[in-house]
Amino acid sequence: MDDNRLAHIQRLQFTDRSTAESLTASFIAEVFPHLEVAGVRLRPSAVSLNSFNGLLTLRDGRELFFKTHVEPGGIVGEYYNAALLAEAGYPVIRPLFASTEYGKQFLIYDLIVSPSVFEVAREIEAGTRSDQQELADAQNEADRLLWQIYAKTLARQSAQDASKVPVQQLFYHRLGTRYQQFYEGKEFQLPDAVIGWEELLVLRWRINGVEFDSTLGAAIDRARELLTPAQEGWSVVGHGDAHNGNVFFTSEGLIYFDPAFGGRHHPLLDLAKPLFHNVSATWMYHPQEVAARLQIKWRREGDQMVVEHNYVPSALRRMFFESKLNHVLKPLIQQIDLGDWQRYLKSALLCCPLLTMNLADRDRFPAEIGLLGLCYVVEMGMDSDPNNPTQLDRWLAEAQESRQ
Repeated sequence: MDDNRLAHIQRLQFTDRSTAESLTASFIAEVFPHLEVAGVRLRPSAVSLNSFNGLLTLRDGRELFFKTHVEPGGIVGEYYNAALLAEAGYPVIRPLFASTEYGKQFLIYDLIVSPSVFEVAREIEAGTRSDQQELADAQNEADRLLWQIYAKTLARQSAQDASKVPVQQLFYHRLGTRYQQFYEGKEFQLPDAVIGWEELLVLRWRINGVEFDSTLGAAIDRARELLTPAQEGWSVVGHGDAHNGNVFFTSEGLIYFDPAFGGRHHPLLDLAKPLFHNVSATWMYHPQEVAARLQIKWRREGDQMVVEHNYVPSALRRMFFESKLNHVLKPLIQQIDLGDWQRYLKSALLCCPLLTMNLADRDRFPAEIGLLGLCYVVEMGMDSDPNNPTQLDRWLAEAQESRQ
């Protein structure tokens, strides 16, 4: 069985929540027949791009929390390794009940009342919370602990074992079927124009005055080559998908949950999702809101796309990157040789804006946001002019210099 049923619920939660809740209740009754469920309440959220979560009430009045990740077209069969994360020292909430069978992957937890970091950051930026420093302190402490876990669990991994890691479903495997479904042979609607995807692949880019070294097609090809799963090398025990929607902000610090892609894998793959989604992806979660204040212009100059826009991640978002940079990335590359680590990491980062959602989907993304998304694919996956680098490349250069 594939996970089309859960994927259908995931989509339906935003348009017909009552029907989605009814389908969820039927699913739970089938997969967890010992649970006497009296009601299900989904909690659609902007962060639920490939997942859904909610509350279920048992007949005895007890409330529980559930979450699932859906990955249509996925080829990894084993997910959810909360026990491994807990044993490694992660502060992770372990599920009360779990179904890990492919197509029926579903976790049920005790009720969690703390907000996710995604929600807290959103409220701080909206001015409805004032605990930005407390969040920054908690993030820095969590990243110091993360490095301790990395250092403790660092070990070589065989190519055969690396080829089976669940986290590659978010990177290399999405460069296959999902990439084909989203883009190959399709047209991409830009503001005031339509261009074929294959034509976009061969153009060079200049974004906000910054020149990039390659084409989109070459960057994607490089990502496929560098991220090939069957590679012997360094590994750590990691969550794999630790973006802010999968981390709770509690009085005791940051707590992880939803370890769908937890396991032993390359440390840079473990860092990629939070480094992109926590920092640069507000446009992905709130496209209409960002579009309302976005100023973006583009033009063709021969074989080059020239784009200018005013989208800049906030200081709070930059804090998330800098915490990972200072407390995890720098000590990691100082301790072990990860080869051409910058290009490997950037190839993983490229997958985040390109393949989490379909940038060509105009029902979800206005043309202006689709173009902004492409700009982030370029920035994540290509090298910028060293004499005029992007903020990302400045951060990575800072990490490289710390090795000396």
